[in-house]
Amino acid sequence: MNADERRFAVLRAIVADYVSTQEPVGSKAIVDRHNLGVSSATVRNDMAVLEEDGLIAQPHTSAGRIPTDKGYRQFVDRISQVKPLSSAEKRAVQTFLDGAVDLDDVLRRSVRLLAQLTRQVAVVQYPTLTRSTVRHLEVVQLTPARLMLVLITDSGRVDQRVVDLGDVLADADVARLREMLGNALNGRKLAEASAAVAELPDTAPEDLRTPLLHLATVLIETLVEHPEERMVLGGTANLTRSHTDFPGSLRQVLEALEEQVVVMRLLAASQDSGLVTVRIGEENEAEDLRTASVVTVGYGSGTPLGGMGVVGPTRMDYPGTISAVHAVARYVGEILTGR
Repeated sequence: MNADERRFAVLRAIVADYVSTQEPVGSKAIVDRHNLGVSSATVRNDMAVLEEDGLIAQPHTSAGRIPTDKGYRQFVDRISQVKPLSSAEKRAVQTFLDGAVDLDDVLRRSVRLLAQLTRQVAVVQYPTLTRSTVRHLEVVQLTPARLMLVLITDSGRVDQRVVDLGDVLADADVARLREMLGNALNGRKLAEASAAVAELPDTAPEDLRTPLLHLATVLIETLVEHPEERMVLGGTANLTRSHTDFPGSLRQVLEALEEQVVVMRLLAASQDSGLVTVRIGEENEAEDLRTASVVTVGYGSGTPLGGMGVVGPTRMDYPGTISAVHAVARYVGEILTGR
């Protein structure tokens, strides 16, 4: 192995040992624990070069070294082998998610699963409505003057709205309304559907114009984003277990997680399904997250429906975390787009 490869092997050994022990790593430990086939002196020289390059650093009181953000970045960029989930873990993921009854349940379960698999904080964004398509609109007559609209999207979202019309409608009129609304909505992206519904009252037969106006108003509200339902968070207690990784800044990280806008921005950046993004320490735009690492991915087939990921200390098991985030996102995507 050439000098560059050997130095990367030393860096990889320091990352692995520091992640598992939380103790700074010395050259003797590397020689003892990792079969690099070189002397302690060579490892010390390599560590000196890695330190000069800013990839590892020496904590004040210790003879050992720890990885820097730049060191973790090089490690992540050169991970050729992401640790795959074991077949037992894959089965557990599938069984746990297959038991979900609706979209809310799928997202709640995926957050719990990600938090358990990675021992970090997990976040999942609700499917972005702008990327969703109307699968079906059902119009149910509850009483002669009251209708219930049930809107189902391709992301598994179900919205119900009851509309009081003020006037009594005959069954035949309800059927005409159902057909007109279905033609305007079904198979369309939500933004297009909203525009199509807004135009309906202008072109409707005179006798249906008033009820259609009532229905269109309610539907347009339904087709717009609900910001309060934007994300699900789980496993916050996992951060407190590694509070020593956040000297003086754990509270900031927790506050940033509560500040949903910050996390939504991170998840919204996950534009590619299946492509995992890792932001390490100082790479995070949000100042409160600069002692943390954020691993995110988009879920859904093709254009992602939303993003999911984990937030944890920079001292994290990157191969295992990347693998877990990738696997859970894939299953969630399959469940939601397969419905």
